[in-house]
Amino acid sequence: MKMILTIIADAVAIWVAAYLLDGIEIGGSGSSFYLTLLAVAVIFGVLNAIVKPILQLLSLPLIVLTLGLFLFIVNAIMLSLTSWLSGLVGLDFHVDSFFWDSVLGAIIVSAVSLVVDMVLPDGRD
Repeated sequence: MKMILTIIADAVAIWVAAYLLDGIEIGGSGSSFYLTLLAVAVIFGVLNAIVKPILQLLSLPLIVLTLGLFLFIVNAIMLSLTSWLSGLVGLDFHVDSFFWDSVLGAIIVSAVSLVVDMVLPDGRD
């Protein structure tokens, strides 16, 4: 149940980032839009579960040096990797530029995920 809620939270966060930024595009219309969004959220969640901890470990000195602000760059890398993998799989999700679109998108995704995670139950009593 927690995994489904996390995928939905990621989908909402990616949708808000795509809605607010012109450089992040999710293709499709109607039900294909929502299926694309859910598939992109699954890819984003898998990358966050597997690749992100490795990247955080490797960039730990930069994270400490910047007092955690480098985590936004790590999240931007995750968003760019999601865009790249989505293209390989055949999904219509694209992030135009790394610096402006990915970094701003990562900030938006982090903020929306924080709010959605506060609203959704976490499974603890």
